[in-house]
Amino acid sequence: MSSETAPDQQIDEPHMGGVAQRLNWLRAGVLGANDGIVSVAAIGVGVAGATTATAPILTAGLAALVGGAISMALGEYVSVSGQRDSEHALIEKERRELLETPDEELAELAGLYQAKGLSRETALTVATELTAHDALAAHLSIELNIDQNDVVSPWHATFASAAAFLIGGIIPLLAILLPPQQLRVPVTFTVVLIALAATGLVSANLGGAGRVRAAARVVIGGALALIATFTIGALLGTTGVV
Repeated sequence: MSSETAPDQQIDEPHMGGVAQRLNWLRAGVLGANDGIVSVAAIGVGVAGATTATAPILTAGLAALVGGAISMALGEYVSVSGQRDSEHALIEKERRELLETPDEELAELAGLYQAKGLSRETALTVATELTAHDALAAHLSIELNIDQNDVVSPWHATFASAAAFLIGGIIPLLAILLPPQQLRVPVTFTVVLIALAATGLVSANLGGAGRVRAAARVVIGGALALIATFTIGALLGTTGVV
């Protein structure tokens, strides 16, 4: 497959290649940061609802931070590895079909372009020229929307998710440990909701969705998680269970 850039192709446009890789680790990073913020904050305020002692809050927060980062990394690795393996299998299947039944594959490619609105003659011309240039790339693109040079990497998602979880989780951990005891919970609530609004805006920008709606979803969800865990912690603390 040629690596030359077409004369009218802009260097910063999304069809330059590597898009799947960038979106892969950006998605993992945003999700990891959001989970880190919510998970560590929820556990922190839950323990803070039961006790004002710093040691239990610190212990629970660090455990949530480390355990959550490892869990996110493993989850991303397994998930993206499965996607990568499926893409490789499809690529190999298409490569085998091109070797075994090239005429049928050419007709199939022409039919796909004809279905997109080209005339039969034009579709056959396009299919023939693309096949001569790079048959595999042509079939993968129109049939499966796959770029054989841009298959997602599980390692990118793994490291991005783990690092983002750690960074996101440190925010509520510091927010609940640094203020005076009487301000721990309200400060954590405020910091967490601001951080979640930021991750919601980033997620909206990546996905092209409405910013207000995206931010509201994560903020409301995070607030419910904090309220629920703080309430449980407070109930356990006041009843003497812990």
